[in-house]
Amino acid sequence: MFMGGRILNNVRKLLGIDMLHENGIRGKGVTVAVIDTGVSGNHPDLKKNIIAAYDGVNGKTVPYDDNGHGTHVAGIIVGTGKVSGGEYRGIAPECDIVVVKALGRTGKGITHKAIECIKWIIDNRNRYNIRIANISIGTVGNINEEKDNVQLVYWVERMWECGIVVVVAAGNNGPEYGTVTVPGSSRKVITVGIADYYSRGRKSYSGRGPADCVMKPEIVAPGVSIVSCSARGNGYASKSGSSMATPIVTGIIALILSVNQSLTNKDIKKILMQTAIMDIDYDKEKQGWGRVSTEYLKKYMKG
Repeated sequence: MFMGGRILNNVRKLLGIDMLHENGIRGKGVTVAVIDTGVSGNHPDLKKNIIAAYDGVNGKTVPYDDNGHGTHVAGIIVGTGKVSGGEYRGIAPECDIVVVKALGRTGKGITHKAIECIKWIIDNRNRYNIRIANISIGTVGNINEEKDNVQLVYWVERMWECGIVVVVAAGNNGPEYGTVTVPGSSRKVITVGIADYYSRGRKSYSGRGPADCVMKPEIVAPGVSIVSCSARGNGYASKSGSSMATPIVTGIIALILSVNQSLTNKDIKKILMQTAIMDIDYDKEKQGWGRVSTEYLKKYMKG
């Protein structure tokens, strides 16, 4: 058992997630594609929620994670908390995930392989009912100048145009302007920054815009010392970064879609914007719309 760090149940309480779970709002009927280093198919908190896997790196046919980053991200979204007795339960523990491995053992990848992963998601979105794509990865560079980055943004936006809600990390290269990583710099996607004011011993390092003449991120969420699933030993680990904030937003979107399947990705953007909490003592350039909230979901609670 891992001790220390920001326990996920504290994040759930901060955002009102536990009340939603108690009212049966747990993400059922929604599938999230997790584009990352893979996800451990053996972790007790995750294995029942994995419905498919695509390995764009090594071509394997079973879900695995030789780095650990993707397993941690997936646990924040969908972890059942089985090993911890519910303490480290994720945001939407009844949604399904499709594991899409785009990065290798070192956490690095090749752009054309990442694009192949995105194409696979587009081709299989109806087969697996993929409504959301979580991209807690990114690359630096000017999207107008680097060919690979231009192509990556193009295909991520194709996912969006196909109706998938694309949620992307802002990166950890801030706090200067223009530090949002690609593809979070896309105009269309929902880009997530970190809501914690202090991180790594200094003021927030979360990437921020403007990017391609659009202020980024759109929204922020907790992202410092988040405890979630570990790919080693089927336990837990603590990690920090916009990579951890992003699946919190993804999980909340999964809850929203689970109670209203008719919503489009544009509808989701509007809901997040209208319900975000602005009063968190941040500059607008850093917080975007504000901190993610679950206000929309309250009307679906019993009583």
